[in-house]
Amino acid sequence: MTKDELRAELERQEKRYKEVYGGEVTLYAAQPDPEKKPWRKRQNLLDKAFDRELQKIEEQRLKAEKEAELRSQ
Repeated sequence: MTKDELRAELERQEKRYKEVYGGEVTLYAAQPDPEKKPWRKRQNLLDKAFDRELQKIEEQRLKAEKEAELRSQ
């Protein structure tokens, strides 16, 4: 069902409701969507452990570079 078909069907139902039941139809403005904040993933234990391991590896690499520098002098 397309939007136009849906609108036509709703208009027919509105007209029928007013004629048969004598009721009133109140139209309301659509509510705006709430503001969406950017999604951020919280780090779980595995993510934290992975970051710690990366830091250890980086520290070991820097230490090895310094030692190599000292030996070459």
